[in-house]
Amino acid sequence: MTAVFTPIGDQVKQDLQDTGPPLKDRGFRWMLFAGLSVGIITLVALLVFVFLEGYPRLTPTLWQNMPSIRFPEKAGAQSAIMGSIWVIVTTAVICMPVGVMAAIYLEEYGNPTRRFDRIVEINIQNLAAVPSIVYGILGLGVIARAFALGQTVITAALTLSLLVLPVVIISSREAIRAVPQSIRAGSLALGATRWQTIWKQVLPASIPGIATGAILALSRAIGEAAPLLLLGAVTFITFNPDGLMSSYTVMPIQIYNWISQSREEFQVLAAALCILLLAILLVMNAFAIYLRNKFQRRW
Repeated sequence: MTAVFTPIGDQVKQDLQDTGPPLKDRGFRWMLFAGLSVGIITLVALLVFVFLEGYPRLTPTLWQNMPSIRFPEKAGAQSAIMGSIWVIVTTAVICMPVGVMAAIYLEEYGNPTRRFDRIVEINIQNLAAVPSIVYGILGLGVIARAFALGQTVITAALTLSLLVLPVVIISSREAIRAVPQSIRAGSLALGATRWQTIWKQVLPASIPGIATGAILALSRAIGEAAPLLLLGAVTFITFNPDGLMSSYTVMPIQIYNWISQSREEFQVLAAALCILLLAILLVMNAFAIYLRNKFQRRW
């Protein structure tokens, strides 16, 4: 008879396949699954409740009429919707150019060994984790009072720009970094300057990633309520903003105002506006995914 010797590593692997994962690993995996299930079930239950509560008031009057305290059956949220549009568009105009230019500098011109560049990178990473309420305090103390801009659209836009700027910078840097170095080397070898290479080659190739990150950042900003509450956003307003120095309200603030009312009709209005806000967020996220899938290049 010929003896067959099995290597120790293969024998251990075979024993693990026969016995399966250890009991502690399986228990920990089930704990993680249970925690995930609780979160998902709670979210689904909340969405179902909001949809069933607000669906009857999801009519054109919701976005055609102005808010009303005396007649909730005729009340709408046109001023809040227009205020959100004003604030988000202004936020995009402010934060996107600044974020993209900062990303270009850090990726194409910055020096990781330079003290100034290291300080900027550390601050960007730290600011991305700061709670939104802190930005509201900063906006109230500096932008609204020190700069004397008051409770206006431009104050809200500047505050939200500071809130989402780290996200725009980080996502733009990742998109620029994904462009192969061979593209830059080929452009420089053909006689292009460094800026011509960035403008003609790097930026067009990184636009899908930059746009995706910017849209996701703006979708976060459109749902923020805490910093705007600190800034003193008007909770009840019956006119649309007519400029950057105009008073305003936004959809999260309007939802907060309706929920704080005691009459049940306002709770239904708040649920209906929640559905509308969720629909806008889903459209923005779907558009970001579409841009990424359609224009993303595989290098």
